[in-house]
Amino acid sequence: MLVSPAFAQAAGAPAGGLLNSMLIPMILVFGIMWFFLIRPQQKKLKEDDAMRNALRRGDKVLTVGGIVGKVTKVKDDGEIEVEIAQNVKIHVVKSAITQVMSKTEPAEG
Repeated sequence: MLVSPAFAQAAGAPAGGLLNSMLIPMILVFGIMWFFLIRPQQKKLKEDDAMRNALRRGDKVLTVGGIVGKVTKVKDDGEIEVEIAQNVKIHVVKSAITQVMSKTEPAEG
């Protein structure tokens, strides 16, 4: 029983159908991931940067290492000086501040 080459070839799907059937779900998955994962992370990073840039003298802060202290000096090079006990001051990188526990009022005039 010989099978001719014409019958041995399977009828394939149109090329455009395969592309659409794979492309649309991938776009949907990316859209869902962006909406639920990427966008909230970007928003949180912007809020954290704004919090760190708004640090000023007298703010009570919490560091990544769990140290609670009071900001005594804000430097331009990305560091702050934090007093953790009376006359005990440490230098901390701004990115190590995780939370501002209490803010001071801005100085008037």
